[in-house]
Amino acid sequence: MRLRTLFAPLLLGAAFFLVPVLSSAQLLDGYPPTSPKAETYMANAQPRVLRQLKAKGLQLGDPVFIRIFKLSKQMEVWVQKGNKFELFKIYPICTYSGSVGPKLREGDMQSPEGFYTVSGGQLNPASRYHLSFDIGYPNVVDRENQRTGGDIMVHGKCISQGCFAMGNLQVEEIYLLAYQAFLQGQKQFSVHIFPFRMTKENMEQNKNSQWISFWENLREGYDAFEQERQVPYIVAENDKYAVRKGLLQNSVVMINQQLDVEENFPSNF
Repeated sequence: MRLRTLFAPLLLGAAFFLVPVLSSAQLLDGYPPTSPKAETYMANAQPRVLRQLKAKGLQLGDPVFIRIFKLSKQMEVWVQKGNKFELFKIYPICTYSGSVGPKLREGDMQSPEGFYTVSGGQLNPASRYHLSFDIGYPNVVDRENQRTGGDIMVHGKCISQGCFAMGNLQVEEIYLLAYQAFLQGQKQFSVHIFPFRMTKENMEQNKNSQWISFWENLREGYDAFEQERQVPYIVAENDKYAVRKGLLQNSVVMINQQLDVEENFPSNF
């Protein structure tokens, strides 16, 4: 893991964009990397994000959670308030690769579906695609099903080779929310990726798909969050996902923490 460079606060009118002073131990303990470019982008995004958060009674730095729906090209960003998550904003996904269904192998130009985890070290402030973070594909279930590939990102510039590409202003806001949540103590956040909203009607419409069994498995995690508005604890069990009732993402080790995530990102991402 590489050490992170610290930068001085940036002045934003009457407000400061504060970067806490971290010890060397903290720098090696999952805190997110930064760069002058990322600091500038986040500083630009902060005033509008603060206004939008205030309007919803939410705060910058509180834990975040992301859901992605491929068919509707939407990314939901949720922020924790109390012991539940509230929807902050639905961002349009500029483009993604492939169609519905999981990613199967390296080079298939397909975006994945499943339950993924992002730690601070998966943020890439030096991305050639504006800003980016690695979603953590492949996870344990992917590997148990021999799904290959990697470097699946959420990034800017509206160009996709298997990633979820956003507009630059949108990815600045999302990156800021994640970065500040990490600085305030969130160890990792979940990214749940679905083909569509997994309602009874949508499942019925797609019952003849080759992926219906896989989607029925994904629906367990979808329903758990819909019912509780708390991010469920999801484990790998017999090559599938299993929701552990009564356990939340922040109370126990999550699925992706069983993986070794590469933190030295290739320059093109």
